[in-house]
Amino acid sequence: MDWHDRGTILSTRPHGETSAIVEVFTAEHGRHAGVVRGGASRKMAATLQPGHHVSLGWRARLEDHLGSFSIEPLRSRAGAMSDRLALMGLNAVCAMLGFALPEREPHPRLYAATEPLFDVIGLAHEGWPVDYLQWEMALLEELGFGLDLSRCALTGGREDLAYVSPRTGRAVARQAAGDWAPRLLPLPQCLLGQGPATVAEIVQGLKLTGHFLDLFAAEHSRRALPEARNRLIDALARQG
Repeated sequence: MDWHDRGTILSTRPHGETSAIVEVFTAEHGRHAGVVRGGASRKMAATLQPGHHVSLGWRARLEDHLGSFSIEPLRSRAGAMSDRLALMGLNAVCAMLGFALPEREPHPRLYAATEPLFDVIGLAHEGWPVDYLQWEMALLEELGFGLDLSRCALTGGREDLAYVSPRTGRAVARQAAGDWAPRLLPLPQCLLGQGPATVAEIVQGLKLTGHFLDLFAAEHSRRALPEARNRLIDALARQG
């Protein structure tokens, strides 16, 4: 069994004295792991950094075996290494993909949304945190927990949407919420494309997506959300 693909390194861990087990998010084969012979060498260290975009071949005797990778570098996201917050963002994306996606299941739409995010974080562009928030919205959609922020769940109107139902993930208008408002989740306006996103709005948005990611975790993985995500939110909150 063998195939060739492209993708981004999510994690690397030692395997024996000279090899490494590498997990990659690929375009056509989803989240996939394999052994890289010689992966523990100093020569391979730069290529196997999380966030780096690579070309790879996978080979195994049987399809359900771990198999081995041959890996060639395509694009470095090394700019994130010089920016502490960007590095946290890159680590959060890698951790969330490892947490949420089943192994060896293609997710072409999510892959198409993820590679540009890796690029902007890798360049440490100033506006990447709102891109990360929008990416978490896309991740929820991919997982079947997408939010409907297009209109009020109670009136059908599109004006003054201010809350989200914690049960259904649908938007609720301010006036329609009434006495139920304290039980609803605040809806930051940046998720509606209204005005520039402040750091406080981004943190509020991540609390919103986090609520539904927790629901996904309770239903499917029985695990807490990755600490890398928590560290990113804490760092953003301190900036706000």
